[in-house]
Amino acid sequence: MDFAHLAGRSIFVTGHTGFKGAWLCLLLERLGAEVHGYALETPADFLFQRAQVGRRIATDARGDIRDVENVTAAIAAAKPEIVLHLAAQSLVRESYATPRETFSVNVDGTLAVLEAARAVPSVRSVVVVTTDKVYRNDEWHWGYREIDPLGGDDPYSASKAAAELAAHSFAVSFPRDGFTVATARAGNVIGGGDATPDALVPELVSAFRAGRAPIIRRPGARRPWQHALEPLTGYLTLALALLERPELHDTAWNFGPAAEDGLTVAEFADELGASWGQSADWKLDPDAGPHEAGLLMVDSSKARAELAWQPRWRVHEAIASVAEWEQAVDHGVDPLVATQQQIEDYLEARR
Repeated sequence: MDFAHLAGRSIFVTGHTGFKGAWLCLLLERLGAEVHGYALETPADFLFQRAQVGRRIATDARGDIRDVENVTAAIAAAKPEIVLHLAAQSLVRESYATPRETFSVNVDGTLAVLEAARAVPSVRSVVVVTTDKVYRNDEWHWGYREIDPLGGDDPYSASKAAAELAAHSFAVSFPRDGFTVATARAGNVIGGGDATPDALVPELVSAFRAGRAPIIRRPGARRPWQHALEPLTGYLTLALALLERPELHDTAWNFGPAAEDGLTVAEFADELGASWGQSADWKLDPDAGPHEAGLLMVDSSKARAELAWQPRWRVHEAIASVAEWEQAVDHGVDPLVATQQQIEDYLEARR
């Protein structure tokens, strides 16, 4: 897909103040799009604040994603062609503490965005971002495909599977000419500037900076690690395809790394430590917390075959980029500049 087609287009992003949202806004800016964001406020240590992303986009609005009237007004004012719905309660452990809120944000929020987008005539495509955790996880050693059953044991995973069903129901029940909806599944993204609470990379980076041994849980859990830019380019590829191919309405897509790029948590910690220039020498957290999947991979063959999308950075390159970003900022490089440079490097790798 030629991302030059994004230049000059109005694009509405929910959840733009989150980690992936901040990278997405700066990627879209680099590609020449007019970006409008709608989300809750985030702490000062989040990338969105550190890189002052709000100053780089056309509209930086705040509000609850479940507020249909407010979301509709924001989308109507932006007059976008494309809506990318990233806003979510995205933490597995938090979902155990606030299960009803997690379901409300992830399901009601999705329906609110779809209802609002459908009501605005300029909107032609909507990509609802869920997660690789929507699948019924049988701990297989091969990747889940889009045709595999949905599931979800923890409240976060189940709420995202429910969001998939809600998006499907809305898409088939309330059609509008020229209006297409699809869902996108990815997870375990990494990148510079991640301050997500209770996440692995922030713990590792914080420990390396302090010269202490990082504390990790579930060291044997295997995940499909990938840089945030990988699925983000997948979402954009899908959004553009929806504009031209109405037959893609009500479809689901995986955007994940190659199967051989899956690493255990322990292997990931060791790799990032090596990229940082020191031994990870991690310690095991005695409190593993509530249930989380031990083995999870997705198969992105469909996106490769039908959208001509594929990841460009292998897992080792992605991990190295995290260390490079964080150490550059430690040495005085502006977080915005560090992010923009890695976006340039990534786009060059895609050429």
